[in-house]
Amino acid sequence: MKDRRGRGSASVPPPEPGRREALAELRSVLERSHRVVLSTHVNADGDGAGSEAAVALWLEDAGLEVAIVNPSPFPEAFAFLLEGRRAWTPDQEDGRRALQEADAILVLDTSETSRIGSVAERMDGLRVLVIDHHPPTPRAIGETVVLDPSACATGELVYDLITLEGGRPSAAQARGLYVAIVTDTGSFRFGNTTPRAHAIAAELLRAGVRIEPMFRRLFARYTSAGLELLKRALDSLEVDEEHAIAWVALHSRDVEETGAGPEDREGLVEYPRRLEGIEVAILFRELSDGRTKISLRSNGRIDVDEVARDFGGGGHRQASGALLSRPLEEARRLVVERVRREVEAG
Repeated sequence: MKDRRGRGSASVPPPEPGRREALAELRSVLERSHRVVLSTHVNADGDGAGSEAAVALWLEDAGLEVAIVNPSPFPEAFAFLLEGRRAWTPDQEDGRRALQEADAILVLDTSETSRIGSVAERMDGLRVLVIDHHPPTPRAIGETVVLDPSACATGELVYDLITLEGGRPSAAQARGLYVAIVTDTGSFRFGNTTPRAHAIAAELLRAGVRIEPMFRRLFARYTSAGLELLKRALDSLEVDEEHAIAWVALHSRDVEETGAGPEDREGLVEYPRRLEGIEVAILFRELSDGRTKISLRSNGRIDVDEVARDFGGGGHRQASGALLSRPLEEARRLVVERVRREVEAG
């Protein structure tokens, strides 16, 4: 897996020794593998999908057979990163076969069995590798693990993996890495944005990422279904000024009637988050089976990861989520009350 295209730029500080050692061990396992499956969490975001695309391209360049098998379909919004390749789910024949024939599975952007859904049911006999930047949990998986919450995104860790021996990402790999970092840092607006994140982004631009086309793909395209869903979400807006909480809610019929896809739901929680004086924003989304998915965002003072973990979820201090086996109204009452207590304690 040595890259002869040149050494990485000195503008990016080297990874800390602990991270470097963990990456070297994981890279050694990959070098001894022939068929590798890549996977990420249910409803992959830009970090999970972008990291998968970059690793897939990198491993293929090194001569390995690679398949992407996710618990839910690869997001259409990020499909351009695959360069025409296909991604599968375990329910599809090609996905099942890839899992059966692989000698290792690399899970990206999560380390929890519960977050990789049906993929976890088919991992028996596979060596499980993990690259993740979320805080560790008791439910963590993996025999060879790179887990570093100091990274701005899993994409940062993948960048370090690719450049570990002096390599540089190709233009296609750089696009995946850029999507991973720019989405998980909120376009470099969130508190996880670091000087190193900006330095890596600069290197990715040098590698061939074009800012304007990337911006249009990621942030400047709306569908009529997405705008209608946004209208319904904003119509449901509620605010607790005393506790600086704002939330919106969507019923399953809202998604069904508008025809909105997963990409149309991305970013809805940011609208209540942007209200002046708000500390915590919440999106409640009723699923067709009666459960409720919650997305929590903090503007800095409140740790919403603590809230999400109380409901079996998790994430980061400023961005987290959970899936509740409760109807929408009950979930809304329970979660809002829990956030109120967190605000009072904070």
